[in-house]
Amino acid sequence: MDATSISGVLPHTKLPKFHQNFARSYARGRPLTFVSCHSLEGLHGLYTPSSQALAFFSSNSTSKRTSVPWGSYVCCPVHKRNEVGKSFCAVGVGIFGENVVEHQSDSHTMEDKVGVLILNLGGPETLHDVQPFLFNLFADPDIIRLPRLFQFLQSPLAKLISVLRAPKSKEGYASIGGGSPLRRITNEQADALKMSLKAKNMNANVYVGMRYWYPFIEEAVQQIKRDKITRLVVLPLYPQFSISTTGSSIRVLQSIFREDAYLSRLPVSIIQSWYQREGYVTSMADLIQKELEKFAKPEEVMIFFTAHGVPVSYVKDAGDPYKDQMEKCIYLIIQKLKDRGIDNDHKLAYQSRVGPVEWLKPYTDEVLVELGQKGVKSLLAVPVSFVSEHIETLEEIDMEYKQLALESGIENWGRVPTLNCTSSFITDLADAVIEALPSASATTFSTPRSFSEVIDHVPVRYAMKVFFGSILAFVLLFSPRMILALKNHLF
Repeated sequence: MDATSISGVLPHTKLPKFHQNFARSYARGRPLTFVSCHSLEGLHGLYTPSSQALAFFSSNSTSKRTSVPWGSYVCCPVHKRNEVGKSFCAVGVGIFGENVVEHQSDSHTMEDKVGVLILNLGGPETLHDVQPFLFNLFADPDIIRLPRLFQFLQSPLAKLISVLRAPKSKEGYASIGGGSPLRRITNEQADALKMSLKAKNMNANVYVGMRYWYPFIEEAVQQIKRDKITRLVVLPLYPQFSISTTGSSIRVLQSIFREDAYLSRLPVSIIQSWYQREGYVTSMADLIQKELEKFAKPEEVMIFFTAHGVPVSYVKDAGDPYKDQMEKCIYLIIQKLKDRGIDNDHKLAYQSRVGPVEWLKPYTDEVLVELGQKGVKSLLAVPVSFVSEHIETLEEIDMEYKQLALESGIENWGRVPTLNCTSSFITDLADAVIEALPSASATTFSTPRSFSEVIDHVPVRYAMKVFFGSILAFVLLFSPRMILALKNHLF
């Protein structure tokens, strides 16, 4: 199971009314100055309802406070890892939409060199990599959110949970060849994108930065500096925005850019989502149509969209636009199919839930059983939130869900491949980069208090966090199972 599968492993704290109102106001495009945040929950400020690229900025310690129309300020802990198990924290940079006062960059006097930074999750390439990969995952405060008073437990908990989960995860990776193909495929996509941009008369260096495994985002950024890139477009390979995927990676970039004099002046644009782009929608419809034609009776096939889930609290409390964007994405794909005379029944469900919290429903495994009971005999699975093959398509969908579907009465199973290097998809990504480039700009910001600092001043909520945090620490650190697992691993 890859990184975001684990993001709901611990209970989540509901945001106060003020931050819920902020999320709604920001989504409507109302003028805002800044918002503080705590871990993942504060990244709702990154969302805007349009597909336009966002300008991305860093701050120097001497910068003056700036009020930004229709934007937000994000201030959160970020872990940077150059080696497994070694990390440091930094806070804060700004991200906003439009109408800002810009500072002229030194890059305007240099030869223009365009860079594109592709962001992805990363995955272990060998079975030996699985446990340290999981550690990087759980050491991210965007995945396991602890009260500020208990953040010292982040690394020990990450070590403990990664040790406990590693055996099962290794089984999954062993079943697909001993490691994740995500790095290889992402590199192929980067090469294809560079060629597509060149065909459109844009020479650009394309870099790959992974969130939880090599090559890390930090490594890619250092190469960008060495190459003296003067304009940068950031392209997350997630069609829909979520605070647990795109948001987490952007936060790492914010921390790096804030602390570096060169990067803080580098004009950057972030393409935050692209699920509604014509090229992406058409490419998905093409793949679905092609797979439908392999069935004996294509018109009877249920088109079953399965997307990676997120905890409900992300959507309700943190304003994560993921669910809305996913539903709009499905609507656009289905409309494209209807335009071609394909009017099959369809269903959307969410996979990969983990932990005791509620995730987005309906759940993929439960829906498969229900469809079988209702007499559905032919089903085409469509992994709609993934653009590269990895463990959740190759093992979870192709093995676990396929077996469950056949056991539930579904007789004919098919699965749409991920887009990978589909030419129409890559061409559209190139168009998105070209369209985003003019919006690249840079400025400076000051740093407000973090969400944890603000919320800890609310006495009742602070007391609740201390109480439940203490229980959590006791359960996780002192249960016999945890102690035994750690002892066996260390000794």
